[in-house]
Amino acid sequence: MRRAAVIGVAVCALIGAALLGSLIGGGEDRGALPSAPPLPPEQGWRGRTDVGRVYAAAGPGVVSVQARRSGGTASGTGFVVGRDGTIVTNAHVVGAASTTQVKFGDRGSRLEARVLGRDVSSDLAVVRVDPKQAGGLRALPLANSDDVQVGDAVVAIGHPFGLDRTATAGIVSGVGREIRAPNGFQIDEVIQTDAPINPGNSGGPLLDSRGRVVGVNSQIASAGSPGNVGIGFAVPSNTVRDVVPKLEGGQAVVRPYLGVTTAPVPSGALVEDVAPGGPADDAGLRAGSDSDVIVRVDGRAVREPDDVSRAIADKRPGDQVRVVVLRNGRRESVEVTLGRRP
Repeated sequence: MRRAAVIGVAVCALIGAALLGSLIGGGEDRGALPSAPPLPPEQGWRGRTDVGRVYAAAGPGVVSVQARRSGGTASGTGFVVGRDGTIVTNAHVVGAASTTQVKFGDRGSRLEARVLGRDVSSDLAVVRVDPKQAGGLRALPLANSDDVQVGDAVVAIGHPFGLDRTATAGIVSGVGREIRAPNGFQIDEVIQTDAPINPGNSGGPLLDSRGRVVGVNSQIASAGSPGNVGIGFAVPSNTVRDVVPKLEGGQAVVRPYLGVTTAPVPSGALVEDVAPGGPADDAGLRAGSDSDVIVRVDGRAVREPDDVSRAIADKRPGDQVRVVVLRNGRRESVEVTLGRRP
């Protein structure tokens, strides 16, 4: 009723003004009242924040990525790393597709991008668009992720829920985390952040205050919720720097393989399972009722299961490592020839 009353007053005022104008003008209809000019904008400093500056510098290099999958279309984010049209995204975004569609901004057209390669073990993929079709490309620089520290300010840019190039900000909440890749293996040295990351952010950049990529946003801890709860994870940029040149060149990323599944125990890493026919199986490591407990690998102490994978991370298939185990209460040393990760 109040809105109707206000509208009624306004209408009555206009009618009254028109009638008054008619009387003054000797009955001549002079038309509608002239419109008032808009209020002038306030000039001067706009108060752009550090986040705004990062977004302005890096935003043009961030793209949306869509890949057709057997169950539908997967959507995520990517970012340009080369003026030749090279774009990084997540392997779980492109899936098994040979081509994807990328889009620069909400007004740009979708361009076809060829998938150059994917490394499921690091959840990274590389695609490439024709730079002539894309126009001027803004390549984002990669930082040294080893320099990232807890408390550093970070900005995530992506396409959550299909919203174009959305920026969120936070800090680095943790470093040296481990997450599981789509193939079940471990991704090391992952960066944890409280910058809100949601579905659609996958494959987008996590940036430092200078607009450099420190990580690729890949996963969130959901705690049963479909959205962000303040714990997100990004694959470190140093992994990107190592993997991308190989994928660009059509090379497979080869990693060493021990072939054991372990669980934590106070004395080390308990061997829960040994892959049949794998390196550990060939070397005689035991699982089951008389399971071995790994306490050292290649001279490095093992205090938890993740220490096993860290100890062989810099090795290559075919390298030999000495694995020290507790077996029936006694220490024994076993030589294992590493294989190639499946």
